[in-house]
Amino acid sequence: MRTGYKIGGYLAGLAVVFTAALGVGQVTGGGPKPEAATERPGHGHDGADTGRSTPGARPGGPVPTRPPGGLQVAQDGYRFVPLTSTLVTGATDEFSFRIIGPDGAPVTGYTPTHDKDLHLIVVRRDLTGFQHVHPRMAGDGTWSVPLSTEAAGQFRLIADFQPHGLAENVTLGLDVPAPGDYRPVPLPAPARSASAGDGYTVTLDGDLEPGTSSTLTLTVSRYGRPVTDLEPYLAAYGHLVALRDGDLAYLHVHPEGGPGDGQTQAGPAVTFQVEVPSAGTYRLFLDFQHQGTVRTAEFTVLAATAGQTHG
Repeated sequence: MRTGYKIGGYLAGLAVVFTAALGVGQVTGGGPKPEAATERPGHGHDGADTGRSTPGARPGGPVPTRPPGGLQVAQDGYRFVPLTSTLVTGATDEFSFRIIGPDGAPVTGYTPTHDKDLHLIVVRRDLTGFQHVHPRMAGDGTWSVPLSTEAAGQFRLIADFQPHGLAENVTLGLDVPAPGDYRPVPLPAPARSASAGDGYTVTLDGDLEPGTSSTLTLTVSRYGRPVTDLEPYLAAYGHLVALRDGDLAYLHVHPEGGPGDGQTQAGPAVTFQVEVPSAGTYRLFLDFQHQGTVRTAEFTVLAATAGQTHG
């Protein structure tokens, strides 16, 4: 089992819709100017926009939906532009990029979502080497973060952010290689329990059923004892990223409730409402913090229609 550092909000009773679009991400060079809207709290989303028509749709015809988050390098005029061409294997090096806005200039104004202006997911195409990091932005809109990879391969980088003036997050993705001898690793089999290192075990209860809200409860223990003092990390007791095997379509959700709401307990159970767009295999990454350290538990989960057997 591999662990990494994440893995962005949420509302009490949050139901996150991970859109039903199945299309492969397209690289688009622009789009309509974003509509000004009031800020909404929260960050549980998939980067897709369900229910809003796509430019070019025929009046009175079916309303297309956008692809799930992370499949496109550009959306609504926002572009993910890398300034570093490769990742380094076995060493740490700075990776830099910019988010270019509809006006052609680097975006410098962001609405924080869960304590950060931008969340960056890094994962190899075989769904290994997962990292969730938070770059720092210079005054000119250039983001930088130290990154290292343990093995060579093609990595997917997913930027999740909310520019000023937009009511929802934008989620963009691109591939960056780590040169070397790429040896893909098969996905682990579906399991209900995962190690997070140092005696921590996370168990998963619930199943993913495509097209409907599914309740997933993840329970943290250490050396067999329930952990009841989870610490707030990015304003939540846990963060969950789901990536679809095959195209790495992205879903990032936060749990029901949160620290300081007078109702949510600090473990051992953290509950999420998740909706995935299709049947298939997903990799889940749960980040949680305990005793000052952020840990990640990873699961392979089969999303199956009713009546099918889950792993």
